[in-house]
Amino acid sequence: MDYYSLTDPSLTARFGDALLSSLAPDGGLYMPKSLPSFSDAQLAELGAMSFAQCAAKLARHFTDDRFSDDDLLAICEDAYDFTLPMRTFDGRELDAAVPEDDDEFFLELFHGPTLAFKDFAARFMGRTASHLLTKSGEERTILVATSGDTGGAIGYAFLDQPGVKVYIFYPEGGVSKVQEQQLTTMGARSNVKAVRIAGSFDEAQALVKDAFADKALSKKHNLMSANSINVGRVIPQSFYYFWTSLQAKAAYPDRPLVYSIPSGNLGNLTGGLVAKRMGAPIDRFVVGHNVNDPLVDYLTTGEYEPRPSVPTLSNAMDIGRPNNFPRILSLYDNDHKTIAAEIYGASFDDQITARHLRRVYNETGYLMCPHTTVGHLAMEKFSAGVDQDFTKITVATAHPAKFQTEVEQVIRDDIPLPDALAVLYDKEPSVHVMSGDLDELAAYLDKHA
Repeated sequence: MDYYSLTDPSLTARFGDALLSSLAPDGGLYMPKSLPSFSDAQLAELGAMSFAQCAAKLARHFTDDRFSDDDLLAICEDAYDFTLPMRTFDGRELDAAVPEDDDEFFLELFHGPTLAFKDFAARFMGRTASHLLTKSGEERTILVATSGDTGGAIGYAFLDQPGVKVYIFYPEGGVSKVQEQQLTTMGARSNVKAVRIAGSFDEAQALVKDAFADKALSKKHNLMSANSINVGRVIPQSFYYFWTSLQAKAAYPDRPLVYSIPSGNLGNLTGGLVAKRMGAPIDRFVVGHNVNDPLVDYLTTGEYEPRPSVPTLSNAMDIGRPNNFPRILSLYDNDHKTIAAEIYGASFDDQITARHLRRVYNETGYLMCPHTTVGHLAMEKFSAGVDQDFTKITVATAHPAKFQTEVEQVIRDDIPLPDALAVLYDKEPSVHVMSGDLDELAAYLDKHA
């Protein structure tokens, strides 16, 4: 598979080169030149595989000849050694035992090591990058901005990997306490460092972009991005939409299938749209935003106006300038009418989000994180306007305990911490504080990288 720059399509690269360079030489986002398609027989075959096996088959179409089929299967089986269940409110999984009249599920993508959906993309990315660097003997310095879950997932995916140093930039006061413990306790002597920025996520993201735009700095430190500007983050997010949609369609073949995604930087949505374009049996996407919602305005008016972000209860979605919007436009040739026909968007403030989270917990016992709550709100709003039975799948992006303090205040009840999070509080945090100035970042890299 070759990839091209969205700003200059004549600039192309193979998968491995696009992965390690992150952006095209002109600073443009990479996109695949084409997408595979599958016959009904092939779809049935892919749906009968395990998720890891299906992901490896899909990855074959997006990678290059530096990866053998055996390499990709080993990468996917190692990366995806956890489950991705679709569950009802009462915890039953979607399978033949679920009654036919059940129509609402949560796709729980938080059963990986950092209890967030970012593990899917980060672990695939970490293993493919390590495969390439081990072969070439090269080294890379990874810069990643995070609004919460990305940093933890990338940090753990690359922790102790040879040839890689990782610097995670996160906004002061912009992540939960649990998330901050994840970011800052990987060890002061490890190859993963946490840097707290005195500003918003958009400012942290802008700092990382500025570093890549500085060609001298980028070349000096062999910079690589692990944010979703890197196509290696977006492509594997298509894998779980592809496979789970085949499972859901097999269970309910006569019903349309709709996914609702809580969205911030739009990488998760882009992955879903890529899966749909490959033939995944998904009829429509619903997108839930907090008050940082330029995509919702675009869907309504056709005008896209990014804006400064504001802090909310669903902090990982506090993004006013989503990176992946140009990729969505490219998938639809900038056709607003078609985009609006396939994506429904709605946004909700913190008061509505908190009230819904508490109501669902009190009525069903199912506990959502604030981001999943926004996605479920959007699905409810969409469903109210549809006079047709369909299968509803809300994407559950993080374990609620990652936002323990915030969620406990909402539900007025205690949330026990899973072992993977509880052990973080026995570790000593290590963090560098920075203003967000590029010269300061350059000096920091000169000293540490």
